[in-house]
Amino acid sequence: MENAKTPEHNGAPSHYTNGLLNGFHPAQAEKSGGGGVGVGIAAGGGEDSDSNCSGGHNGIENFHHLQHQDVAHNNGSPAKRCRLRRRVDSGRKHRPPFPWFGMDIGGTLVKLVYFEPKDITAEEEQEEVESLKSIRRYLTSNVAYGNAGIRDVHLELKNLIMCGRKGNLHFIRFPTHDMHSFIQMGRDKNFSSLHTTLCATGGGAYKFEEDFRTVANLELQKLDELDCLIQGLLYVDSVGFNGHPECYFFQNPSDPENCVKMPCCLDNPFPMLLVNIGSGVSILAVYSKDNYKRVTGTSLGGGTFLGLCCLLTGCETFEEALEMAAKGDSTNVDKLVKDIYGGDYERFGLQGSAVASSFGHMMSKERRDSISKEDLARATLVTITNNIGSIARMCAVNEKIERVVFVGNFLRINTVSTKLLAYAMDFWSKGQLKALFLEHEEQEVDVDAASMAQEKKRKKTAGVLPPDGGWGWMIVAGCFMVTVCTRAVTRCISIFFVEFQTHFARDYSGTAWIHSLVDCTTMLC
Repeated sequence: MENAKTPEHNGAPSHYTNGLLNGFHPAQAEKSGGGGVGVGIAAGGGEDSDSNCSGGHNGIENFHHLQHQDVAHNNGSPAKRCRLRRRVDSGRKHRPPFPWFGMDIGGTLVKLVYFEPKDITAEEEQEEVESLKSIRRYLTSNVAYGNAGIRDVHLELKNLIMCGRKGNLHFIRFPTHDMHSFIQMGRDKNFSSLHTTLCATGGGAYKFEEDFRTVANLELQKLDELDCLIQGLLYVDSVGFNGHPECYFFQNPSDPENCVKMPCCLDNPFPMLLVNIGSGVSILAVYSKDNYKRVTGTSLGGGTFLGLCCLLTGCETFEEALEMAAKGDSTNVDKLVKDIYGGDYERFGLQGSAVASSFGHMMSKERRDSISKEDLARATLVTITNNIGSIARMCAVNEKIERVVFVGNFLRINTVSTKLLAYAMDFWSKGQLKALFLEHEEQEVDVDAASMAQEKKRKKTAGVLPPDGGWGWMIVAGCFMVTVCTRAVTRCISIFFVEFQTHFARDYSGTAWIHSLVDCTTMLC
């Protein structure tokens, strides 16, 4: 693969915009000027909302690094040491108080990311109020919360540096239809006395804006979810997945027996086509972290798959729909090329196994009487996935982009679709297009009978939730933030934090998704 390099690849050219290094893997920050790319968290109200906290990971400048730098250069001039101390002290001063949360209000799910500090000093431990301790204990010691959701421990991001603090990222979600309970809790706990403004992304930031204002006396700082999605993707790939690459592709996708999942690093990421599959689908052409356009989209996405499966099979959840699809045979429902031509249509290079008409066999009463609900679920999944793949391929060809990155919670526990997308991109482009995926958009679970048996065990202790747009954790997801600093300009892309009460956590779930890694809340300052 030319553009998606394996972890051993080094030396890919870097992109620069406005004098700032623009790669997924930023270089070491300049020692003297505060340049470089880091991550930070800013409060959604009060004095701290206009200040930036810069941190970093894997060589990115952060406050701990500055402290180490101060020691390493103790032979420097007094003025230089003084400047370094002022920068460290300034960062501490403007650091928002714990707890730190990020928020994305999607059409189906509300996604939160919780930062668990792991470097709390004895002094901080003594000063910390009991409510914060209770929140941390409750969120990190449980994997399921009531009937509303799950915390995916295996997707937790560990030992990150944010705003100069070292800690772990946990991912939390609850159904959007319970947002009113969240807002009421905010009113009952008098959130407005703590923070008058909350930063949020997703469609719900607009939908619930008036409710936040009138019920809880809170203003929402609305942030564009596509901006957040791209920033989250960049951040997640830059920090990696606990020492492993975040990105992967399928080698030999056209050969089921030899199809192998392979990790890769996006050293030279641009341009890329970003396909965000949530309830619906948005397709972006991304030329740099600050330069992108929405090419097109489709209303036929994860919400369509689940809705049709509920109608056709009587299932209730995304997991149930995928479990049924894993056991079904779509060729009992779809009419193939070989059903029409008796084999391949060689003149136009169409294989006999290609779908000629989705649900084409359902015109026959005899066929309708012989199919199973599992067949219908599988055909629905294949239909939706093929449609997304076809649109993505046409967009990639029109935009002359060879790298296609698929994200979104539709791909969660959905290896059927990821492999089908990889096959479609590779086959129809004759190997020119590569489909890339993110670990935090799809759990490493094969959708087959054995793996779904484990899923059933999990369901006994926690509720299951339908798919929703990428956070991506995304990517999360994901809600992440990146702080970009230059000598002349400081741009904060941050996640907001809210006071998350323990009684609320009892009813709503956590999940280590950036599945969603990746919508990030962002704020420009």
